[in-house]
Amino acid sequence: MELIDSKKLRKLMVIQDVSQRELAIAAGYKTHSYLGRLLRGDVKTLNTDPALRIAHYLGVPSDDLFLTKMSTDHGSAVHKKVSRQRIAA
Repeated sequence: MELIDSKKLRKLMVIQDVSQRELAIAAGYKTHSYLGRLLRGDVKTLNTDPALRIAHYLGVPSDDLFLTKMSTDHGSAVHKKVSRQRIAA
């Protein structure tokens, strides 16, 4: 998933008095370093489970904070497989 706006996440943390370490633990991270990188804008993506845990912990819908990234490679792999089957037939 992709973080939409790190400032919005930080603002929610301030309003709810949630520390970076506290939110990192709630997300399932062993340290707070990756969450810090998200908040600084150094990285924008994270796995689905931590993203959902963060949204749940802050009491907001996940789509308020994160975009779901869909892989476009899967469709092309299916297309290639179908094409190969047609060639073999």
